[in-house]
Amino acid sequence: MADDLSRKRPEDSNKINVNQSWELNYWSTKLGVSKEMLRIAVSAVGPLVLDVKRYLGR
Repeated sequence: MADDLSRKRPEDSNKINVNQSWELNYWSTKLGVSKEMLRIAVSAVGPLVLDVKRYLGR
């Protein structure tokens, strides 16, 4: 199934998909970090939003 590019929010609000550019933009803005820092965080702790927030100290 193709992604719906008109979506403004992630389909799963508990996970971050850094392979989707719009989701990377959404989460980096929401968490107040650079896209690169978000990629590093997801690489370190996985895609779960709560884990990423903990890693980033948010």
